Amino acid sequence: MGTEPVDFCREIESYLCRKNDGHLVRVTGPSFDLVSGWAAQGIPLKIAFQGIDRYFERYYRKGPRRRPIRIDFCDADVLDVFDEWRRAVGLAATLPEAAPGGSLPAHLERVVLRLTAARANGSLGDAFDALIDRVAGELDAARAHIRGIRGDARQALLDRLIALDGELLREARSLLDAAARSAALRDADDELSSFRERMSPDAYERAREAAVDRLIRNRLALPTIAFA
Repeated sequence: MGTEPVDFCREIESYLCRKNDGHLVRVTGPSFDLVSGWAAQGIPLKIAFQGIDRYFERYYRKGPRRRPIRIDFCDADVLDVFDEWRRAVGLAATLPEAAPGGSLPAHLERVVLRLTAARANGSLGDAFDALIDRVAGELDAARAHIRGIRGDARQALLDRLIALDGELLREARSLLDAAARSAALRDADDELSSFRERMSPDAYERAREAAVDRLIRNRLALPTIAFA
C-alpha cells in the first residue's frame, strides 16, 4: 500500500465511503490537508480506520443517521486512537505525560467487567477460561480493599497488575497457531512502517512485540490489566 499523502487520502476516502453506506464524501481541499497531516505524522492507515470507526460508533448511538459524515468530524478520534496506539507500542516518548484514565478502583471494575465478557464469549478455551476466572477473582478481592491503599501496598498492587497482564498475554499468545502469529507480525510491521527507519533494531523489536500484544488484545477483546 502506498504511503504518499495522495495514496493515503485515497484509502481514507474509500473507507469513509463504505462507512457512509456508499455515499461519496470527497477528501479534498481542507479535508485533504487534514488527512495529509495524518500521513505526515506517520499515523498507520489501520489506526486511522479505527479512529473513524470510533466516531461512527458514537454517532450511531445518538439515533438514526441524518447526513453523511465528513472526515473532518473524525479528526479528534483518529488522533486519540493514534496516541493510544503509540503508548501501547512504546512510541510515546515525545508525548506529554498523561494522567491515568480514571481512578484505580474504576480501572479494576472495568477490567473485571471486560474479563467477564471475554469469559462469557466461550471462544477462548477451557484453559484460558480458568485463567480469566482466577484473575477476575483476584481483582475482585483487590477491589474490596482498594480504598485508602497507599505507599508500598499500592505499589505492590500495581506490580501485581503488571504481572497478571503479562500472564494473560502469554496465555493469549499460546492460542495463536503459526499462521495467526505470522499474520499478527505482518500487521505489526505494517503499523510500524512509518517509524522503522528512525528506531534502533532493539527498540523496533520491542515496539513490534508490543504491537502484536495490542493486536491480540483487540482480537480476543481482552483488557489491559496494568494500570499506568
